[in-house]
Amino acid sequence: MNISQQGAARPHRARGTGRSATRRAELIAIGRKLFADTSYDALSMDDIARQAQVAKGLIYYYFQSKRGYYLAIIQDAVAALVTLAASGVDLPPAQRVHRTIDSYLRYAEHNQAAYRAIVSGGVGFDTEVHAIRDGVRETIVTTVAEGAYGRRDIAPVARMGLLGWVCAVEGATLDWIDRPGLTRETMSDLMVRMLGGTLRAVEELDPVHPAPQPARREA
Repeated sequence: MNISQQGAARPHRARGTGRSATRRAELIAIGRKLFADTSYDALSMDDIARQAQVAKGLIYYYFQSKRGYYLAIIQDAVAALVTLAASGVDLPPAQRVHRTIDSYLRYAEHNQAAYRAIVSGGVGFDTEVHAIRDGVRETIVTTVAEGAYGRRDIAPVARMGLLGWVCAVEGATLDWIDRPGLTRETMSDLMVRMLGGTLRAVEELDPVHPAPQPARREA
């Protein structure tokens, strides 16, 4: 699933000028903080406008509805995470995997509220937000597959192995940002080693997908 194809917040106006884009970005940044610790249902548009110190009509102008605002916040966070994690396309495959994992953890470390919103959908359950999260998972699986195997078209056993690893990384990363007892470098090394185990298991089950040789960490 391509996250750009999700049916989330598509603001219908005001994206044409730099001032409008800046104002919209400011509202999204405010919304990230508001929804970080409060569920979607617990915040009314009046609450949002009051805490953001803007007229309620301004939020409607940019996002059409509270739901449109919320989904725009999630989409913005997703775009930043995916862009960062997919960097390093010019690196050799194994080094690209290292870069992807380190970039993923770096994003979570420096954007904790946004990361929680992406992975857990904030506080409560929202099927559309979870669909966006599933799109992120597929994007990360694809990115790692390209780094590990040099291609996207992997067999079901390889995809399931990588998806299981991504889900494990999500859970471990959530715990790590809540209880940061490990450095990012140590956490990254641990996730890389876990991935190595997953790739070796995939190779045993499907030799068409050989595990890449390990690479040294970038300095």
